[in-house]
Amino acid sequence: MRTDELRYDGQVALVTGAGRGLGREHALLLASRGCKVIVNDPGIAYDGSGHATRKVADEVVDEIIDHGGEAIANYDSVEDGDVLVRAALDAFGRIDIVLNNAGIVTPETWSELTLESWRKTIDINLTGVFSVMKAVWPILVAQQYGRCVVTASPAIYGAGVAAYAASKAGVIGIANSLQFEAKKLKLDIKCNII
Repeated sequence: MRTDELRYDGQVALVTGAGRGLGREHALLLASRGCKVIVNDPGIAYDGSGHATRKVADEVVDEIIDHGGEAIANYDSVEDGDVLVRAALDAFGRIDIVLNNAGIVTPETWSELTLESWRKTIDINLTGVFSVMKAVWPILVAQQYGRCVVTASPAIYGAGVAAYAASKAGVIGIANSLQFEAKKLKLDIKCNII
């Protein structure tokens, strides 16, 4: 089967960071192929600062619904993975796909980087993936099926943003470890990195 023919009818996807950029495109594509989507995005700035002045998740949900799809918006932090997974289950009764795309990037160079900025980046980009996957993993194992994707970055090879690069290297380790466990348990769970 060609990838442009893949369908996800009856499946449910949680897409974090789905209000803009790559996450938005993931959500729209999955919905166009029949998937029900939880569009997660608190709508904060790219560096994790501020408060949402508009709900970017709502805009994506509106677009999905306008095109005949099913979706709900969620504004919780990925640090509260159990809350996100519960929202998916409450709305659609199941979860099949998790796209861990949420992330922030703080602009400090190494000499400017503070511990506070380091922690904020790691908390969202790395611990957020841990939190979401820790919450959803028992569900995927019980149903013996799931698809997980984490968004990494070429920044791991050096881009002057150490906290971001470290967090993205960490998500690669999480995905590889989960894939190892799924294979060991002989489950149809795939964990991929983009």
